[in-house]
Amino acid sequence: MLQYKRILLKLSGESLMGEKQYGIDPEVIKYYAQEIKEIQKLGIEISIVIGGGNIYRGMGNSSDGIDEVTGDTMGMLATMINALALQSGLEHVGVFTRLMSAVNMDKIAEPFIRRRAIRHMEKKRVVIFGAGTGSPYFTTDTAAALRAAEVNADVILKGTRVDGVYNLDPEKHPNAFRFDAISHLDVIKRDLEVMDLTAITLCRDNKMPIIVFNMNVPGNLKRIILGENVGTRVGIDIPTYYDDQAH
Repeated sequence: MLQYKRILLKLSGESLMGEKQYGIDPEVIKYYAQEIKEIQKLGIEISIVIGGGNIYRGMGNSSDGIDEVTGDTMGMLATMINALALQSGLEHVGVFTRLMSAVNMDKIAEPFIRRRAIRHMEKKRVVIFGAGTGSPYFTTDTAAALRAAEVNADVILKGTRVDGVYNLDPEKHPNAFRFDAISHLDVIKRDLEVMDLTAITLCRDNKMPIIVFNMNVPGNLKRIILGENVGTRVGIDIPTYYDDQAH
C-alpha cells in the first residue's frame, strides 16, 4: 500500500560527487534516476530540490574574498547545473520532467509558478526546483521546506549518506544513538543537523513530516513509499520523550 501520494525529495549536491572530490559522477546520476523512476512507476507525484555544494564548495580557496550575497548567488547557479544533470539522467530512463527556477532563466527552465508546478505533478511529470528560494541567505533545505509546503507535499524525503538522525555524528562517534522517530521540537532543542533552523521551523509550522534516510542503499526510496520503516521520521505528532534515552 502506498504511504504517500505526493513527495518532495531533497538531495545534497555533495551526494552527486560519488567518489570524486567535486563535480558530478555520471554513475550517481544514473543511479538516482533509476531509483526515482521506480517510485514514479507507482504513480507517485514527485518534486525534487537539489543542493549545489559539489560545485560551489569545489572551488575551494579560489572563492576567498567573495561576499556572502554573491556567494549565495553562485550557489543558486550551482543548483541549476545539478538540476540540469539530474533532468538529463531522468529523461534518459524515460521519465518526463520539468525544471523550474526561482531565478529567471527562461532559456533553460520554466519560472517557478506554484499552480503550474502542481499541474505538472498531477500529470506525473517529475518537477525539479532549482535556484533555491531565489534569495540569498537561505539554504536549499529551506527551499525544500518552502516548496513542499507550496505544492502540498505529503512529506519531505531527505536523502543522505547516513541511515537517519543521530544524537551525535555517527561517522565520528560509533556509539551514537539513532532515533526511529523524533519531533521537530526535539530536533530544534537538540540542535540536530537534520535541516537548518529556518527549514525545520518552517516544517514544524506547516506540520510537514520529514524522513531522513540513506539514499545510497538501493530500494530505500521505494521502501519508504510502500510504508516500510526506513530511516528516521521527524514529525509534529511525535512526543518529546527522548531526553532520558539519548544524550
